[in-house]
Amino acid sequence: MVPVTSASLFGDGQKALGITHCQPGVGLDLTRDLEIWTFVEFLKKPLTSNKPNDVNLNLWIDVVAGNGVGKFASTGEICISSFANDLLWLNLGKLVPPAHYLRLEIVFPFGTELAKRTSNEAFGVVDGLALIGTQPETQSSASPDQLQQTLERLRSITKDNDSNRHLTLVIGENGLEFALRLGLKDQSIIKAGNWLGPVIVEAAKCGVERLLLFGYHGKLVKLAGSIFHTHHHLADARLEVLTALAVREGLPLSVIQALSQSTSMEAALNTLEEIDSSLATKLWFSLANAVEHRTNSYLSRYGTWSMQIGATLFDRQRRLRWAGSSALQHLRLLGVTLDP
Repeated sequence: MVPVTSASLFGDGQKALGITHCQPGVGLDLTRDLEIWTFVEFLKKPLTSNKPNDVNLNLWIDVVAGNGVGKFASTGEICISSFANDLLWLNLGKLVPPAHYLRLEIVFPFGTELAKRTSNEAFGVVDGLALIGTQPETQSSASPDQLQQTLERLRSITKDNDSNRHLTLVIGENGLEFALRLGLKDQSIIKAGNWLGPVIVEAAKCGVERLLLFGYHGKLVKLAGSIFHTHHHLADARLEVLTALAVREGLPLSVIQALSQSTSMEAALNTLEEIDSSLATKLWFSLANAVEHRTNSYLSRYGTWSMQIGATLFDRQRRLRWAGSSALQHLRLLGVTLDP
């Protein structure tokens, strides 16, 4: 049951507003206690079938993205998971009267501001938070169970199989989808979540020859600071790492100060490109090389292996922008080029 904190009918009783708060389950989550408004209204619509339960959900329930709810930038459609769609149909579909459909507008009053603290835009979701739905148990990319599943899959695909010696390591489902869209499906891809350190070591133990780290710049920058568990509740330091790299590269003091005052990695990138695009290119390729160097140093703590590690970074617009020297060689073998 969803606890409703406030509710009211409007007009002739065909409209209603309900307010509740998000409870994401165990673990830390920025949506905890997020206020959720739901406006519902029955509207008349000609029947298209004598069996309402057999028709598509979209014919009977129209889910509208209100303020603070994310939409796909490419289509403008609400960003809602199939799981959430199924929940709506199972709980509300039987309540829709004949010759009507249910218009359901969802509002996250603080969703737009909270979305700025996520990487949603990097994965094509704009204007707010995605509507995912709830599960009995939260499946976190930071959980030990998730790490164990990743390690087991890694061992499985590399066991006695020489064709799986080249591996791409991505963070999360969106990184996986982007890697596949770029054509990296020609080699094995592992979705690591936030547990990059143990997965990198295990890949070397399993005999992987080439490992490509493929991720959003706001995640992989942490590796350049020797942070190998990338969940934001455990460690951040993204802008501090970027500022330190700017110092090492000898960027002007005014530029370094501007970077240190940025509110996000993307804002730092935009600031630097506005000041001097050549400096931006220099710094971000330096970042990719720093990720490769620090990852090799991390791996050397646990043993001696010949695995080559490359780092490739994409931005919020999902453009593959930067790569370290090892990654550039790896991408050439795969026939993948960087965006300008």
